[in-house]
Amino acid sequence: MPSVIVGRTGPFTGQSVVLGGEPLSFGRKSDNGVVIVSPSASRLHAEILTEDPGFVLYDRDSRNGTYVNGQRVTRHVLRPNDCIRIGDETFLYEAQDSMETVMDLSLLDVPRVATADPGVLRVTVTGGGPVGLAFALALDEMLPGRTAITLYDGRWTRKGSAVVWKDETQGNFRRQQVVTVQSRQYLALSEEVLGALFGDDGAYSEMWPVGPDSVDGHPPRNIRIAHIEDRLLELAGRRPAIRLVPERFDVTEQQNRLTREHVLVVCEGGRSRTREHYADRFGAADASIYSLDGEHLQDVVLGLRVKSRLPDPMSVLLTVSQNRFLLNSLRGEGFLNMRLTREEARNVIGIDPVRHVFEECIAARPCLMSRQQEDGEFRCPTHGTLFLPALLRGSPLWKEIRQGLGLFGVAEEDLSAITSFRLDMVQRPRFTAQLYRPTATSPGTFGFLLGDAANAIHFWPGRGLNSGLASASSLARSLSRAWQGRPLRDADFIRHEAAMSMLQYRHKSRAWNAMVTTDDQGVTRAIKDVIARSTEAGAGAGADGGGGTGAGADGSDLDALLERMAGIRDRLESRLPGLPTDAELRSHLSSIAPATLRTLRESGAWDTLIVGGEEADIDLFYQSDSPVFVPRPADPRSAPAPAAVRPELGVSLGR
Repeated sequence: MPSVIVGRTGPFTGQSVVLGGEPLSFGRKSDNGVVIVSPSASRLHAEILTEDPGFVLYDRDSRNGTYVNGQRVTRHVLRPNDCIRIGDETFLYEAQDSMETVMDLSLLDVPRVATADPGVLRVTVTGGGPVGLAFALALDEMLPGRTAITLYDGRWTRKGSAVVWKDETQGNFRRQQVVTVQSRQYLALSEEVLGALFGDDGAYSEMWPVGPDSVDGHPPRNIRIAHIEDRLLELAGRRPAIRLVPERFDVTEQQNRLTREHVLVVCEGGRSRTREHYADRFGAADASIYSLDGEHLQDVVLGLRVKSRLPDPMSVLLTVSQNRFLLNSLRGEGFLNMRLTREEARNVIGIDPVRHVFEECIAARPCLMSRQQEDGEFRCPTHGTLFLPALLRGSPLWKEIRQGLGLFGVAEEDLSAITSFRLDMVQRPRFTAQLYRPTATSPGTFGFLLGDAANAIHFWPGRGLNSGLASASSLARSLSRAWQGRPLRDADFIRHEAAMSMLQYRHKSRAWNAMVTTDDQGVTRAIKDVIARSTEAGAGAGADGGGGTGAGADGSDLDALLERMAGIRDRLESRLPGLPTDAELRSHLSSIAPATLRTLRESGAWDTLIVGGEEADIDLFYQSDSPVFVPRPADPRSAPAPAAVRPELGVSLGR
């Protein structure tokens, strides 16, 4: 019986690599047989060779060592049930007869016998945001003339013969957030889509420098998400194979029709009703993996729509130098995201000025509260509520908002709207499921989770979009390979499921490292709690102005921040011209209250090495000689939480 390596923790949990005559290498470099995404792994970390004793594991002079059953090894003859640890990921050495399912993925590259006319692949997509639209366009391009795709979205309406996005008068408040699209994702788009999104130079900016995520020297691009939605919807409306339905998808009403579809793609977002309807197929999400001291860790972020007067290099340096505020903008216009403490999150409420009752619409739904011209207050147009902290100008939260505006050169009148969002990560056991089996009159229907229905949002704007675009591309490629006019099989989507597992692990391990920090004593805390402790200690430091006599009034916090920024600037200046000098930084920060400077200092710098790093490259799973990664059923609760890694100061900028 052949032997196998089975993933225990990490992106390949429950998946297997069949060992054979060829060496199997492990490491961060993309040409390894098993690509390890852990930052503590070396580029070529370890290797398994076939020798007279059987299979022998060698450490290849790795930086952090290779471990078997908890012991560091340089050479080890593998025995059944040996547990191998490489970086933060573990694998089990097993014989094939101990596994539930093992399959050589190379067999999937053997051409299947195709019929003369494979017929039309019938696809329903729920949710017509960027991910659903990008998937439909990609699949139509890969299977020209062989697809019939129906997209549903209740945020659309008909305008003449076209389908367009509803506006505010129709109850749809468009997302004006600016997102950062990584070069790996936008370069994978077709020429037509690229031209539609980026053909107009005014539609995007290259605010962030080339980093480890960048491909062939192309930097990431900042672009407004509403622009992406508009252009993709226009393209989809011109495709004969794509039918746009301006209605919210109702799975109970559509159930009979779905049994006649080959594919259902769920792109409705994190609160998808369709996904929950099929929860018994996709499995229950596990929140415990993202827990700290037994508490499921969540972050609440206040989104402030602003216009900054600072140049992009200054905004970048200010953003990555601390963990309290993040500006993502298009030529200064965008959202300033403020990480909230627990107490601040409880104060994100509205008040009904007529009934004089509190409403949580901005925190629970959430709603967008826009500044009114007549009185300057922030009002929710749906519920008529006002943003309470702005009414109480002396409230601690409003004072900190004003400090964040000052940090990024935003005049108070240039704050035009306020919203909030929650980072709530869960581990999903699978992203592919057979919803209905084939019968004499139905083809059998497979369901897939993409976008936020599969993975939660990230504090860095665009993280969810990048993951969603990668997942849309992966599914389109799998379907285009598999469709031969006969019922689809689980085995057709092994590569896609492996790609989704890797995306989930990679993006959520990054999010975890953006939510926690580990001190010199190895104690891990939520960053929001570090901020809370700092704000409480510096409550008397003059939070509403530039002076103050509290903590840090002697200038030590300002000096420490300037030293941190100088170190980050030294690492960025070769890739980002125009960074501010020490004198410019000191002059700019001198107006910030000492208490806020203390908070910025203690929040730490963005851990850009860990949060950045190499992106999960789904091309690995679609090469003819790609490694054998085979899913098998596994209890998701057996996967431990990702290890927290101590942040380093802005080693690289992984936007």
